[in-house]
Amino acid sequence: MIIGLENNEAVGCGAIKGYDNKTMEIKRMYVDPDFRGNGIASKILKELELWALELGCKKCILETGTRQIEAIALYTRNNYARMSNYGQYAGVENSLCFEKVLQ
Repeated sequence: MIIGLENNEAVGCGAIKGYDNKTMEIKRMYVDPDFRGNGIASKILKELELWALELGCKKCILETGTRQIEAIALYTRNNYARMSNYGQYAGVENSLCFEKVLQ
């Protein structure tokens, strides 16, 4: 888990979970509403991607809800592309899945 701090106060977080040998799943992305719009989520996401690379992964995947407009914008802005719903999200109408090849 990565925790974003502002003046020693936790203001955001994110985690990764192994999906397969070369893929990490981004989980638990959150930024306190009072701190949104400051690039914290993108910084946390980038650190998670770097961590996944260090672990030998080639790709990150994630799921978000169709109503999570800010999250969809975050992932799109950070070069995540829509993919078919995977795993437990297959066939779930309110889920959107994204992927990014790491470099």
